[in-house]
Amino acid sequence: MIDWPLAELLPHAGDMILIDQVLSFDEEQIHTRVTVKPGGLFNRPDGSLPAWVGIELMAQSVAAYAGCRARQKGETVELGFLLGTRKFECNVEVFPLGAELSIHGLRSLEDDNGMGVFECHLTGDGIQASARLNVFRPPQAATYLDESKDETP
Repeated sequence: MIDWPLAELLPHAGDMILIDQVLSFDEEQIHTRVTVKPGGLFNRPDGSLPAWVGIELMAQSVAAYAGCRARQKGETVELGFLLGTRKFECNVEVFPLGAELSIHGLRSLEDDNGMGVFECHLTGDGIQASARLNVFRPPQAATYLDESKDETP
């Protein structure tokens, strides 16, 4: 289990942090977990989460992977972007209130320009979801965002 607070690993704050814990990580992969709790930003009235939120859970797990690697190297955690997903498949329409979900992200590609591809799986009792996430972590993300402001008409 990783003891670093999630707020120090993710470029998210408050209610936007959806995962509960990083269980383990290494150079190639990460394992996280979340328990579906009521009252979150994306919960339905019955407390369940729509299955499409699984993509964000996977993306936050990938972001936590980058955050863990940065912390391990003594670097600052930088902003990254989910560019898209391919082949999101899920065998349920919702994740029920109280469901314990495990997320596994495996890096299949990462280049020097900050582009990456992760094979992700989300599992729980009777729940199976998977997707391939395309992500981008620009070098010096703060500068990247400042430059994009200058280009806006």
